[in-house]
Amino acid sequence: MQPGSARPAHGNESAEALAQALRFATARLAASSDTAHLDAEVLLLHVLDRNRAFLRTWPERPLTAAEAERFQALVERRAKGVPVAYLTGEREFWSRAFAVRPGVLIPRPETELLVERALEVAPASRPADILDLGTGAGVIAVMLAAERPLARVMATDLSAEALVIARENAIRHGVTNLRFALGHWFAAVPEGDRFDLIVSNPPYIAENDPHLLQGDLRFEPQLALSSGPAGLDALTTIAEGARQRLKPGGQLLLEHGYDQAGALRAILAELGYSGITHYPDLQGHRRAIAALRL
Repeated sequence: MQPGSARPAHGNESAEALAQALRFATARLAASSDTAHLDAEVLLLHVLDRNRAFLRTWPERPLTAAEAERFQALVERRAKGVPVAYLTGEREFWSRAFAVRPGVLIPRPETELLVERALEVAPASRPADILDLGTGAGVIAVMLAAERPLARVMATDLSAEALVIARENAIRHGVTNLRFALGHWFAAVPEGDRFDLIVSNPPYIAENDPHLLQGDLRFEPQLALSSGPAGLDALTTIAEGARQRLKPGGQLLLEHGYDQAGALRAILAELGYSGITHYPDLQGHRRAIAALRL
């Protein structure tokens, strides 16, 4: 979109058609985003509150002056690096739309692997007690509660802001078998509670990793991204605490960095876990690990 490109044609309409607006926005974002066309399309559809079929069917439909102004403002913010999910206020995960705002991590496809494995551990045919540590926007906890209605799911987070968003997502998806608690890892969990499954996507990026200064990561909460010199501090804390919070035969399931599988396996083995199993993502990187408490 170019300054002055949204010129009123008559009344409150802009002369700029949807297809033309999309071309301008894609060109504006080309230097700052590898997904410029997709970003522009998502932002335009957000402004229009329409789906892609509408854009394909009505490419010559003009924008109103208000739509053009709002679209241009979003494109300029995206050009400065603000994540698309924060601009639209939501992100799709497992074919469901979740509310996302600054203060929580943006759900990523890698975490769907964690949900897949958790659903295998907790079959739909029987009740299970499940704990999601560091829930953020609540996508893991909400998905497990929705897919396993017999389960009793608990989700914790150190951030009160994150829990507000997580509760919003629980309401959005109509889950009632999910409770939330504010606090740091297991400190938020009542002392006597024990679980069949503990799952977490904790911070696991090394604190000096240069990626923290790039892309969407610049805008996401650093507390939820990095943990210690090697990125293993939170993972280790969870693994240590889970030993006392899992039922006999219970399972710990963790997402981790692409290069942390070996180190995390050694930590779990030293803590006395058994049945340690790695799971690769679609690129073949080991990104999740499961371990049993005997």
